[in-house]
Amino acid sequence: MWSGDELDLDAYLARIGYDIARDGELAPDLRTLTALHRAHASTIPFENLDVALGRPIPLDLKSLQAKLVERRRGGYCYEQNSLLAAALEQIGFRVEGRGARNRSRGTTRPPVTHALLAVTVEGEQWLADVGFGWQGPLEPVPLRDGARVEQDGWTFGVAVEDDGTHVLRSLRSTGWMDVYAFSPQAYQPGDFTVLNHYSSSHPESRFLGQVVAQRPGADVRRSLLRETLSLVRPDGSVEERILTADELAATLETEFGIELDAEERAGLEPLHPAGA
Repeated sequence: MWSGDELDLDAYLARIGYDIARDGELAPDLRTLTALHRAHASTIPFENLDVALGRPIPLDLKSLQAKLVERRRGGYCYEQNSLLAAALEQIGFRVEGRGARNRSRGTTRPPVTHALLAVTVEGEQWLADVGFGWQGPLEPVPLRDGARVEQDGWTFGVAVEDDGTHVLRSLRSTGWMDVYAFSPQAYQPGDFTVLNHYSSSHPESRFLGQVVAQRPGADVRRSLLRETLSLVRPDGSVEERILTADELAATLETEFGIELDAEERAGLEPLHPAGA
C-alpha cells in the first residue's frame, strides 16, 4: 500500500542516522518502531518551503526519496509520514493512515488537514507521527484511552471521547492541551493526496505565502514562522527572536538542518515580511 518495496532502505537509514550494527537489527517490533521514529523525527525537519515557493508536492515514493533522503530536505506531514510508512511497511509492520483535525490552535471544529499513522505491533496499535513539527511526539504513543508517556521531559497522552474520537494530548505547564483529534477510520495513500492538495494549494491554507519550519528535540524544540524563531523547552519557557531577511536562509540551514540550493535561497527573500 505504501510502496515500501520501492524504498532504498539503506539510504533512508543513513539519512536518519540509524546504524544497524550500533542500533540493532530491524524487525516489526516495538524497539525498532521506537528507534526509527525517534531517529526520523530528530533528523528530518518539518518544513513547507516548496509550498511557500509555489512548487507542487508529489507524494509518490520516488519523489519523496529524492527530496527528503537524497537532497536532505524536509517536508510536511503527508511527505514525512508517507516516507516513514514505506520504511515500516518494508520492514514488515502493518501500517494504516489517519486523518486528524488540528486542535493546537484552539479552533473547535477545524477541517481534517493532518495525516498521521497507526502502526500495529503485537496486536496493539501505536500512534506514529513524524510530521507534526515541534509539538509532535519523538516516539510512538500507545493508541489507547488513558495512555500517558514521557519523552525526555515532554509528556503525551491519548484520550478517547464519547463518540469514539481519539485525541492526542500534550501536558504543558498550564495543564493538558489537545494537539489533534482523529477517528479510527483508516486512510489510504490516496486520501493523503487529497489532503495534500488542499494544504498545498487552497488560498486558506496556512502553508501558502509564508515560511514554516519546525523541529522537535529532547532539550529544545524549534519553530520558525515567517520571521519569528522560537525555542521551546520542556519547562515551558520560550525564547523568541525576529530574523532579518538576510538571516532567514542561514537559520533554516543551521537551526533546522535544511540544505538549500541557490534558487531556493533566492526565493526565500520575498517571503520575509521585510522583503515582500
